[in-house]
Amino acid sequence: MKVLLTRPEGRNQSMVDALNERGIAHYVTPLLGVEPTIHITTADPHPLADTDIIICISANAVIFADKALSKTDSQIVTWPKAQYFAVGHATWEALDQLGIFAVEAPDDCQQTEGLLTLASLQNIPAKQITIIRGVGGREALAEQLTARGANVRYWEVYQRVCPPLDGHSITQQWQDFGIDTIVVTSGEVLNNLINLVPKELFAWLRSCHIIVPSNRVEAQAHAFGINQVTNANAANSKAVLNALKL
Repeated sequence: MKVLLTRPEGRNQSMVDALNERGIAHYVTPLLGVEPTIHITTADPHPLADTDIIICISANAVIFADKALSKTDSQIVTWPKAQYFAVGHATWEALDQLGIFAVEAPDDCQQTEGLLTLASLQNIPAKQITIIRGVGGREALAEQLTARGANVRYWEVYQRVCPPLDGHSITQQWQDFGIDTIVVTSGEVLNNLINLVPKELFAWLRSCHIIVPSNRVEAQAHAFGINQVTNANAANSKAVLNALKL
């Protein structure tokens, strides 16, 4: 097994360490970049004002929101008192590092669908909920919470970009290394992977074992004709290692 790790820059280290411990060869190529979209000024209202519940979609949501708050001009803007929820464990850890207690989605379904099963998100009429996320993304969470009577808004603190890579060159590097397993942690990463691999080399991609984080991304992979897919049901290292049977 030779594994390709594709998370954004700086987000692959826990998997690198785990694979090194197990003697598994790996290659790191970030297939997703993130850039901040928010800068708060003294004239702006607090972006999390009057919020009962704050839901962070990803660790990047936590990181970029905290950077936006800490860079506020001439004033200190802090994370407010509220109920905090994290979609996945990495997001929970990012909040924990800030001293914020959060409830995370169940271990067996660390995604929107798992979060929506939590008892504390069932009876929420008239609750003010802010979802912190990147630009765009799924609407299912907001739609379900709204249907339960909540008032939902977004705070989009970053945007996703595809790193500038030459498809032919990078695919050849992966093949030369002997990559046969690819860890994909989001639909955006999968899209960027699909778009990078030249059509004439697509048979190689279809021969690879693809690890995905959710049912949605699994269906997305199958729609592209990729059949060797394992759903880890989360994007954290523990779930990925389990999917790799490591």
